[in-house]
Amino acid sequence: MITLFHELCEQCSKTTTQKYSTSFCSAIRLLHPEFRTPIFNIYGFVRFADEIVDTFHDYNKAELLFEFKKEAYKAIERGISLNPILHSFQKTVKSYSIPLELIEAFFKSMEMDLSKTLYNGNGYKEYIYGSAEVVGLMCLYVFCEGDSIMYEKLRPSAQSLGAAFQKVNFLRDVKTDYEELNRTYFPEIDFKNFTSNMKKGIEADIEKDFKDAYSGIIMLPVKAKFGVYVAYKYYLSLFNKIKKTAPSNILEQRIRIPNYGKIYIVAKAGIMSQLNIL
Repeated sequence: MITLFHELCEQCSKTTTQKYSTSFCSAIRLLHPEFRTPIFNIYGFVRFADEIVDTFHDYNKAELLFEFKKEAYKAIERGISLNPILHSFQKTVKSYSIPLELIEAFFKSMEMDLSKTLYNGNGYKEYIYGSAEVVGLMCLYVFCEGDSIMYEKLRPSAQSLGAAFQKVNFLRDVKTDYEELNRTYFPEIDFKNFTSNMKKGIEADIEKDFKDAYSGIIMLPVKAKFGVYVAYKYYLSLFNKIKKTAPSNILEQRIRIPNYGKIYIVAKAGIMSQLNIL
């Protein structure tokens, strides 16, 4: 039965999430059961594309990304793929009417990672939109379950949340991006001379994204709110830890939240949810 094939493919997306991001996996598990599988499917798709451009250094990345993109569109058109990640993703795209322009914007940013190493203001915004904001919008299509009015109302906040997550990742991963991948995403930033003022400017921008994101999180459907809020709090805690880190140390270490810290975040968020004070 093809049902078994569907389940196998979806399990691959779930396992991909578990292997690559325990934090996101934990947050997804806090969503309503109806939302977990489609969000795992989106994450699996995004992660595979990201791995091509970030880690497949011994292979022709451009060729692999082109083939992955081509097969993704073919899967959506056919409604089936022998690539389990793409098959589960296309099911979610079709079930929740995720528009192709979001997928195209995502691939454009992945293609930028193949050759671009420095970004100006416009390039930075374009990259953030395609690599992060559209992922938030894909998830929002799932959460809104066809309610276009709700989607339009929450769209700016979903984009802000995706942007906040990505910018925090940039700060957290500076050492890898700058030293190993030769990438500098933040415009006009020289990490050989990374000053406190430079860091504060980046942090102010991220703080605004977090603030704008929160205004939308509290308006999310109940089935999505708690899981998204926990992901928000995890990244906010990571951001606060980065803020306390000296600029010179940003290049020396990858900032993390320990497991006991993640447990505390979930427990505190649970209490606030029970008291209806998120």
